[in-house]
Amino acid sequence: MNINLSDYVKKRNGVSMGSRGSLRNNLSRSFGAKNFSTFWTYWNPIFGYYLGKFIFKPSKRIFPASIALVITFLVSGLIHDTVTVLLRGKTSFFFTVWFLLMSFAVLLTKILKHNWSKQSWLVRALNNFIIIVLCLLLTIWIL
Repeated sequence: MNINLSDYVKKRNGVSMGSRGSLRNNLSRSFGAKNFSTFWTYWNPIFGYYLGKFIFKPSKRIFPASIALVITFLVSGLIHDTVTVLLRGKTSFFFTVWFLLMSFAVLLTKILKHNWSKQSWLVRALNNFIIIVLCLLLTIWIL
C-alpha cells in the first residue's frame, strides 16, 4: 500500500498537515500511546514517513524487521547528529547513540509485550517519557 505524505500525517495526527491542533494531537497520541513502539508510530509523522519509505521498508527487504528498525533509528540519529555538526561545527554521535538505545527499548518492549492501553493517559505518557529519559541518561553515561 502506497500512501502519500498528506494522508500519512492525517492518519497519524487525525487532522491534515498544518491544521490547527496538529501538534497537540501529535503530542497527545505519541505520549499517550499504549507502548513505546506505538509512541514512535505517532512521533514526528513527517520525518517518520520518509524514514519508513526510504530506510525501514528497503532495509526490511534485506534484513529482519528488528534489524531494519535498528538501522532506521541509527540513520535518524545520524541525521540529527549531522544537523548538530553543521550548526556547532563539532562532531558528535550523541543522537546516534541515544537513538540506538531507544531502538533497543522499542525491541525490548515489543518482546515483553508491553501494553499500557488500560492505564490512564497520564500513566502511559509517563511510561513513554521515562523510557526516553532513561535512554538519554544512559547515553550521557556512555559518552
